[in-house]
Amino acid sequence: MNTDPVSGYQSYDQPAAAPARTPRNPATARRAALTICTIADVAAGLLALWIVLYLLDANQGNAFVEFVHGSADWLGGWAQDIFTMDTEGVRVLLNYGLPAALYLLLGHGIAARLNRA
Repeated sequence: MNTDPVSGYQSYDQPAAAPARTPRNPATARRAALTICTIADVAAGLLALWIVLYLLDANQGNAFVEFVHGSADWLGGWAQDIFTMDTEGVRVLLNYGLPAALYLLLGHGIAARLNRA
């Protein structure tokens, strides 16, 4: 026998139903975190490799050096000419090193948050 004054509403002696929520899969979060870390590491690695190739005066006509330079320009394009130094080596170090450091910090920070949640 239903004693509720209005059927369809929750009575006071019944616990509220929790909203349906998909359970979190920790393996999926770990894979996403690993993917983000890998992308950040590769981006920072390409930027660091360009800095090393530039400072060692690598042959700019070489296909590999051109690829690394083009990739570094694309990845660090937003930070170009933030620092305008007289010494070209220091300018390249700072203008490509800043994006590399930020990619590492952001990528690993997001990955740590995914692993923790």
